[in-house]
Amino acid sequence: MSSPVLEKPTTSETSYVILYNVSWEQLEQLDIALAGTSARLTYLDGILEIMSPLSDDHEDNKKTLAMLLEVYMRTEKIRFYGRGSATIGKKEDKTRREPDESYNLGTKKPIPDLILEITVTSGGINKLEIYQRLQVPEVWFWEDGLLSIYCLQGDSYTKVTKSTLLPDLNLDLLAKYARVADQYDAVNEYSRIIKNSN
Repeated sequence: MSSPVLEKPTTSETSYVILYNVSWEQLEQLDIALAGTSARLTYLDGILEIMSPLSDDHEDNKKTLAMLLEVYMRTEKIRFYGRGSATIGKKEDKTRREPDESYNLGTKKPIPDLILEITVTSGGINKLEIYQRLQVPEVWFWEDGLLSIYCLQGDSYTKVTKSTLLPDLNLDLLAKYARVADQYDAVNEYSRIIKNSN
């Protein structure tokens, strides 16, 4: 069994490390060893990304966007199931990922219909490749106050301007309130606007 190879050492500025030549068995051992820490593991084809800790900005942005999305779905009476960051992926696909936030729409399913990813650092493993293998229908990326939507069409993702799963959702309005500094005010005001538009 080959040993994992560290691409670069961590420093105080680095929020993740990349290991190459990691077997699935080594991934499982690391998962056990890191249990109870804030480390998050992402795996693709023998490459392992270990990210820790998640910043306050990351967590604040994730929660605000998730709360806004949930307000919209509840107001529109769209049945959904929040899956949080439940681990997805399996040995056969050579993938593993803990999404920032994920949802099933309509019914519970083994794979999320919609995933939210908050990007605060560049680089690392291509998350869309993981989600494409797992056939996740839609992935949203929030980065620097901008929302990018990717819909699975056939075997690849296409960047779109409108959600396929939530076609009536005004993404510009959602993004506007996701940028509001005060989470409580953002969610309350967005909720009021959505309810008044019905």
